[in-house]
Amino acid sequence: MRSFLIVAVVFAAMALETLRARRNEAIQRAAGGIEPPDDVYKMMQVAYPAAFLAMIAEGAARGDASPSWLAAGIVVFAAAKALKYWAIVSLGDSWTFRVIVRPSHRVVMTGPYRFVRHPNYVGVIGELAGVALMSGAIISGPIAMLAFSALIAKRIAVEERALADARRA
Repeated sequence: MRSFLIVAVVFAAMALETLRARRNEAIQRAAGGIEPPDDVYKMMQVAYPAAFLAMIAEGAARGDASPSWLAAGIVVFAAAKALKYWAIVSLGDSWTFRVIVRPSHRVVMTGPYRFVRHPNYVGVIGELAGVALMSGAIISGPIAMLAFSALIAKRIAVEERALADARRA
């Protein structure tokens, strides 16, 4: 039963984020936004939900995590979502799942961006850590966080290059 609740919370939030990302992608493209060809979006699009499913499946197979792990996971997940949503609000219609940069783009330095260059990705790793704790995913949790961190590192390089290109244009 717990696994179904975790799936419901994680994937309901993901569905809402997808709707916002798609709306913002349309806004970005209509304003002349350009997407770099070397992005890892397609891999992330599969790896992100798969990571959650793997952790939840491991948790279901192992049995429910202890109440203290569950509580810690809820706190970590909620804090990660709060950080991620703060980043999303701070970026406004510039936030998407894809790297799309408008020619007139300015780097955001408000909200969590005052403190961290890529707070959205800190939030994503926090989401993974939270679900790993909630699920008791002691094997797939660390693997998912490491694998997705590698994708995020590649994504950050793409973003930084696209932003630098937009500043030069």
